[in-house]
Amino acid sequence: MKPSKKVGLVVIIAVIVIALASLFTIYSRQARERGDLQDKLSRAETLLPTLITQRDNLEDQLVQAQSSLDDSQAKFPESVESIEYGEDFFKIAYGEKLYTMAGGCGVELTRLTVSKPTDKKVGSVTYSVLSFVVVVEGSIGNMLKFIDAVGTGIDYDLTWGFQLPWSSEVKRINMEIAKSKTTISLDIYGYKGT
Repeated sequence: MKPSKKVGLVVIIAVIVIALASLFTIYSRQARERGDLQDKLSRAETLLPTLITQRDNLEDQLVQAQSSLDDSQAKFPESVESIEYGEDFFKIAYGEKLYTMAGGCGVELTRLTVSKPTDKKVGSVTYSVLSFVVVVEGSIGNMLKFIDAVGTGIDYDLTWGFQLPWSSEVKRINMEIAKSKTTISLDIYGYKGT
């Protein structure tokens, strides 16, 4: 049986209609996407000057913060500036503890100098040793109390003092009674391991 010319024509028209419908759908989708992209581009172009202004403001703030940091660092004493980052915690922790101990003993810590840590081996145990030079001012009784607290680690008011595995060794004391001033050289030992 031969299909008639009408059926063939209908099939060809149907195929053409389906192809045109598919092309129209694809074109419509692309036109919609192009419109969305143009909207996004317009919004981005609108936001660009604002973002550039914000970036410039943030760069200005960064310059000001860096300047402020430089000014703050310049105010620190040289002994603090020489601290290496890997040793910061050890030095700061015990420097702070010495300030707290001074306040607990009623003396004023007027100078604190810290050396670079060294290792000291005693038997099979290795200690990290920090040398401090501490200058305090106050009454003779309070200065003696501070020297005793530093040397023995006694916690008079249960708020400060050295606790194991840390210990200190007072190396030298120079008291200037007329000036109510004492300079103490001491080593603080921290357990490092074998």
